[in-house]
Amino acid sequence: MEFDLIEALRARTRVARGDVALGIGDDAALLEVPNGMQLVACTDTLVAGVHFVADTAPADLGWKSLAVNLSDLAAMGAEPAWALLAMTLPEADEAFVAGFGQGFAELAARHRVALVGGDTTEGPLTITVTALGMVPTGEALTRSGAHAGEAVFVTGALGDAAGALRFLRDSGIGIRDSDQHAASTCRSALFQRMLRPGPRVAAGLALRGLASACIDVSDGLLADLGHVCTASRVGAEVEIEALPVSEALRAAFDEASCRELALAGGDDYELCFTAPGESEAVIMATLAQAGCRATRIGRITAGSGIRVLDARGRALATPRKGWEHFSEARARRT
Repeated sequence: MEFDLIEALRARTRVARGDVALGIGDDAALLEVPNGMQLVACTDTLVAGVHFVADTAPADLGWKSLAVNLSDLAAMGAEPAWALLAMTLPEADEAFVAGFGQGFAELAARHRVALVGGDTTEGPLTITVTALGMVPTGEALTRSGAHAGEAVFVTGALGDAAGALRFLRDSGIGIRDSDQHAASTCRSALFQRMLRPGPRVAAGLALRGLASACIDVSDGLLADLGHVCTASRVGAEVEIEALPVSEALRAAFDEASCRELALAGGDDYELCFTAPGESEAVIMATLAQAGCRATRIGRITAGSGIRVLDARGRALATPRKGWEHFSEARARRT
């Protein structure tokens, strides 16, 4: 049965790439990395009840499991190429695998990502994806290049996915029941951002040579910008009024909640990056050509830590800094 499931996934996720010398079917894949390119590798695990709710549709889970990895590649300025998939399933569920493969394959096809290997086993529902990409040698974006005086930018809008999760928590309903309870189309837009995030691959490629540091916003803006500050040994100031928030989020929550979700909600998979302020016009135009908008939200400072400022430049108390896996798990057990 294990091999039947693997073959089902292989059939649904087949993407032809000339740099795959040997794909699924052997003990390991053989991949060709061109001269002058560096291999970029990342991996993420999604666990039922921790990273997604139980009634998430298999196709949405397939999409998201790949999307969160492509977002990491985007933050490095890498072009996606290959993926490995490991699935732990409570039982051999062909319908689940078929749906999962459909969502995974849909996103993989958009970015020409070939599934080149993986594994299936029995146990609690867990999905692990390893994504591999390439970047010209020396051109990768990292977290450690920010300098005091530079501007801080973020792509897209923040807080939508966390808003959808909060709606589920507060309403006490499941994802599959949410549509009939939605007061307007705004909530369906929030759910779309939670279930099928769009990794900013084109934006990441466009930012090579423009951004000094970059990270994807997965654990919340404050937490992830904090990682940049730590790696770069700098601080930051964020202007609360500048945070980009969608109309859907504003329609669903009050202003204070919108700001909290944008600062610390997580699961956005936007890019937060730094660059010289005088490059703003070029950055905006370049990202617009890549089909993405960006917003200048603050600046890098000397020192350490992040200050959130109001319209008058006064420091504000901030919410918790973002998702921390083991502390969140402990909180659920207590």
